[in-house]
Amino acid sequence: MADDDMIIAGIPEKELWHQYRSTREQSIRDAIVKQYAPLVKYVAGKVSVGMPQNVDFDDLVGFGIFGLFDAIEKFDPDKHVKFKTYAVTRIRGAIFDELRTIDWVPRSVRQKTREIDDTVQHLEAKLGRGATDEEVAGEMGMSLSQYNQMMLKVSGTSMLSLNDVWYTGEDNDKISIVESIESPNSLRPDAIAEKGEMRRVIVEAINELPEKEKKVLVLYYYEDLTLKEIGKVLDVTESRISQLHTKAISRLRVKLTNMKKGIF
Repeated sequence: MADDDMIIAGIPEKELWHQYRSTREQSIRDAIVKQYAPLVKYVAGKVSVGMPQNVDFDDLVGFGIFGLFDAIEKFDPDKHVKFKTYAVTRIRGAIFDELRTIDWVPRSVRQKTREIDDTVQHLEAKLGRGATDEEVAGEMGMSLSQYNQMMLKVSGTSMLSLNDVWYTGEDNDKISIVESIESPNSLRPDAIAEKGEMRRVIVEAINELPEKEKKVLVLYYYEDLTLKEIGKVLDVTESRISQLHTKAISRLRVKLTNMKKGIF
């Protein structure tokens, strides 16, 4: 049964949403929460992959519930976006928002991440193009193998970075990087709903990524594949996919920081 045909509490879902938007009735909200509560565990499960042991799965679920509540309050059924798609972004964002506040990333890992970003930023400014892995490794005074191992160590923090919020100038107009990754069904920037200049900048930065890194982001965030499943699709190891994901986020973070400085 397609999402548009789902029935909640005996009422077609689209009709239920219109009722809720007009009445804000608690019983309707409860029915929607009950229907989509499993989605919170699904998203929390994906986020938990690669997280350190001190990050508890039940805590992630608890954080995600707030994202589901937020999605229910802000969802507009007339915008031709399925609630499930909208809610996943909100749930994931709520989880990472809370992780940011508790500062779960070890200081040593955060320092290494910053070192990588600084190196990439310096090299790309000097070269006038994207830096290769070999060039970044050389600049950091290590072999390519050592560099790849370091990327694996910091891979957990890259999940957080993709959900960083970027403001377009209005207090109520904000956008996360993950919301701008192109869907496989519309891989053209002009097919993505516009949300100001910042969205254009984010899409441009994503399009400039190496093809494999871009594919990893699309498969992970839009096709909902695990790193292991993406490895099978691209015929490489799971650890290699983790490296590609981390490198993609590092490049995005640098590009967006530079672009933002130039625009605002």
